[in-house]
Amino acid sequence: MKVDLLIVGAGPAGMAAALAAAPSGARIAILDDNPATGGQIWRDGPQAHLPAQARAYRQQLEALANVEWLPCTRVVALAGPKALLLEDPTRGWIIHYDKLILCTGARELLLPFPGWTLPGVTGAGGLQALIKGGLPVAGERIVVAGSGPLLLASAATAQDNGAQVLNIAEQAHWSAVAGFAAQLPRWPGKLLQACTLFHLGYRANSHIVEALGDGRLQAVRLSIGGRIREVACDRLACGFGLIANLQLGQALGCRIELNALAVDGWQATSLADHYAAGESTGFGGSEKALVEGAIAGHAAVGEHDAARRLWPRRHHWQGFAKALNAAFALRDEVKHLARPETLLCRCEDVPLAAVRDQAGWSQAKMASRCGMGACQGRVCAAAAQVLFDWPQPAPRSPLSPARIDTLLHLQ
Repeated sequence: MKVDLLIVGAGPAGMAAALAAAPSGARIAILDDNPATGGQIWRDGPQAHLPAQARAYRQQLEALANVEWLPCTRVVALAGPKALLLEDPTRGWIIHYDKLILCTGARELLLPFPGWTLPGVTGAGGLQALIKGGLPVAGERIVVAGSGPLLLASAATAQDNGAQVLNIAEQAHWSAVAGFAAQLPRWPGKLLQACTLFHLGYRANSHIVEALGDGRLQAVRLSIGGRIREVACDRLACGFGLIANLQLGQALGCRIELNALAVDGWQATSLADHYAAGESTGFGGSEKALVEGAIAGHAAVGEHDAARRLWPRRHHWQGFAKALNAAFALRDEVKHLARPETLLCRCEDVPLAAVRDQAGWSQAKMASRCGMGACQGRVCAAAAQVLFDWPQPAPRSPLSPARIDTLLHLQ
């Protein structure tokens, strides 16, 4: 299979890139490991309520004859110059491309703390995704903790589906939260969204200390303004921000700066004919992802004037991203919640004590089975980067679990 433009990731950035590039007549393919477009932020499901913009983008993409949608599809490995090995539930195959746009998004950053492996404890975004997928939470008592606006969004999703949200513990200081709120009039839509999502149980300068329970979550211990409080609950949703999905970009050889794919004004990476947009280039929400995706789409098909006209809008939303990331930077307190016996790698039951004296990720893997489980280090390696300042490990093929018959295409 050969295309002019391949887009990896069908969240807001990928959808915008495809719509921007499509009028050129280029043959375009867009893939995602989800069954529907929208990514994590516009995630579909039985209990999801997609915004009008997401529905409009989806309808526009479905109407384009020169855009092929590849759902439930993952990149397994590099297959040569400008070629990737792909797999979906029924087959594996190699796709060749002239230009590539990486819109690989981000995943939640999960940090270990005592009790974080108890049933009933999830990520903040993880709980939101589960609810959208049909998880019943009506009548359940839920605590949300961690950092960033995702806490409010997760709490709102739970509450809209009948849950009782008891507390939202934000680790950032009140001064940081207030400073961020004071800047929101620059982005009126975000100000309105913040007012809509605000919850009376929201507390800054607060964080999870421990999850408690016998066999499953029964209560949490929170530090609220420096005072310890124990709260009985049924679920804990805890997320400490995001970490960019850089594996494919790293494997291709794209330059990484500040834990993101480095791009120029055209959203071009350091590798010729390879572009990137959205959360993989820095966190800033759907608006930033949309405009970056559109710039990348126009640039990839040679429409530089159209791309340049979008630069002021990108600058506007990059300002929001800068304010957001500064306000919700992680404090040292939440980086030291885990005890020596707390599991760092829960796939392989590796405690913090088994790896904390190692010099880096490679040494930790040689001294234990850390990172060798089902997630292949996506959770524990990211946590180790924050806890110990270890660089993210370089990816190795296959980039995701694959069937033997798929891997045979590499022969």
